[in-house]
Parts: sequence; structure tokens; C-alpha cells
Amino acid sequence: MAMSLKNPYPLSPSPLSSLHVVALAGGVGGARLVDGLAQVMPAQNLTVIVNTGDDFEHLGLHVCPDLDTVCYTLAGFANPGTGWGRIDETWHALESLATLGGPDWFQLGDRDIGTHLERTRRLKLGERLSQITRDFCNAWEVHLTVLPMSDDLVQTWVYTDEGVLPFQEYFVHRRCQPRVSGFSFEGADHAQPAAGVMETLGLADMVVICPSNPWVSIDPILAVPGIKSGLGAKFVVAVSPIIGGQTVKGPAAKMYAEMGIEPSALAVAQHYSEILNAFVLDQIDASQAAALDDRGIPTLATHTLMTSADDRRRLAKEVLEFAVKIMGEKPPERRKSI
Repeated sequence: MAMSLKNPYPLSPSPLSSLHVVALAGGVGGARLVDGLAQVMPAQNLTVIVNTGDDFEHLGLHVCPDLDTVCYTLAGFANPGTGWGRIDETWHALESLATLGGPDWFQLGDRDIGTHLERTRRLKLGERLSQITRDFCNAWEVHLTVLPMSDDLVQTWVYTDEGVLPFQEYFVHRRCQPRVSGFSFEGADHAQPAAGVMETLGLADMVVICPSNPWVSIDPILAVPGIKSGLGAKFVVAVSPIIGGQTVKGPAAKMYAEMGIEPSALAVAQHYSEILNAFVLDQIDASQAAALDDRGIPTLATHTLMTSADDRRRLAKEVLEFAVKIMGEKPPERRKSI
């Protein structure tokens, strides 16, 4: 790739140590890559903007599944088997609830309930979700900045062959069984980016879109006014959550197929084509890299499955080093439709 005399994305001279990165994340895959990024760069240079479109009220508690998954993972609390919830969890409250005939379809462990109780108490006092999250991270010794996408309520609705369903009803209660035809993000039009979101985007050298579900983890973030346009002058690299036509966790591949789109890494790149500068896919899908390169999207094929802390660290380092390399070269044609 030809070198440019003028770098269109100015970068500090000492790449990974002085690079300022914003990651967009939701779900287990997003949390794991964020954990990898936290291992290979200074905490003060990394900010994570997390999807809150799947937040909901359950048993009178304000539950933030994606936000908690990211924070628990960074704190070392996450259940290694599921990727969500807390390690060494107990379920006495849920068992008591079920015995009394209460709704036990959404699994809240005893330790996890403590998080939701305190968050709900503070929200009722009028405090902002971003401040509460900051204080939780301080208590859990999470040193990088974790921000909800908005302090305002945004709710993801799923259009299915069985009607329009709240996201957690579709995802957890109905176990993703209804066929999907589309999504909407209620409240997004009037939401404001959370305190600190636009400021940190303005300072970022690059934005990493983690291997999260494009439809229900990343799109809600981009639906908040100002965030997508704030990426316009930034170098954006995305990591595919689809490997060999399948997702490791979650229903992203099923959603693509049900909406008439072949689930593939290429489909993910097409989904982000308006904001994308570079793309990372799994080696299993390496044959798709040439099509993206031909369309002006530099592509890295590597092992993207993260089954260990070493995998997270290695992938994060490869993503950053690849993006830094491309940032030092002039893209042949930026953000061309794929």
C-alpha cells in the first residue's frame, strides 16, 4: 500500500503507549476484547462506550446487562463459563423468588443483585448513570474509563414474527426463538450522549468497534445523536463477531439470516461501511479479505476467538498494531460502499 506524505490521521510518535483509543462494546465478546485492550495499553488512554439499549427494569431494579458484563470482566469478577454474571455466585434470592411464584426467567445472582440495588437507589435520588458507573469502577479498581452511551433511557425493541418484543423478553425469556425482521431504539432520538462521551471521542486517535452484535450492541450506541457523526473524522477499525458464518455467543448470525442477509464477516463489514476504515476477521474467513481490500477496506485475518486471557491480549495487540500501520498509510479510498 502506497505511503502518504501527509498522514490523514495524525498519531503520536510512540504508538501503543501514547495512543488514545475509544472502544464501542456490548456483550461478552465486546467485554473480552476490552479486557485485552486494557492489558496492552495505559488505562488513562482507553475509554469504553457501552451499549445501554438492553437496560431494563426487573423486580423493581434497574439492570444494565452490557454495562455490568464489561465492568465485571475488567474487574476480574465475570463468570468464566458464561462470560456474564459474577464468579462464585450464589442464587438463594432467585430460588426464594421461584418458590414464591415470582418471575425467575432472568437470572440475578445474589452478588449481582447488590449491584442493581445500589444503582437503582442512586438513580432514584436523581444521580446520573455515568457517575454511578464511574463510582462502581473505582470501588472495583477498574482504572480505565467506562461510560454508558447515554444517561438517558434508550430501549431496544425487536420486531419479530410474534410481534414487537422488548429486547430482554426476546433475548432471555424467549431465548431468541422468534424470527427477527428489524429493530428500533425507543428514546434514542431525544437522548444525549452520556457525560464525557463526546469529549473522549474528540481526543481519540482511533475507535475500535469490538466483536459485539452489530444490530443490538453497536447500533444503539450509534443511534444516540452525535456519536455516529463524532466518528466522521476518526479512524475506525472493527472486529467481526462472526466466524465461519456463526457467532461464538449470541444471536447475531441468526438475526442476519432471518433478515435475508448471509451471516458472514463480509456482512459485518458492510454493516459498518459508512464509518469503517479497517477491518479484522478470523483466519477461517480469510478468503473474504481480498473482496474488502479491493473495495478500499484494509483487512487483517487472524485468530479472533478469545478463549483465554492470552487470546484477549494477543488479539488486542494485533488490532492496535494493524490499525496503527494503516493509519500511517493513506487509505486508497475512504469509506467506500462495500
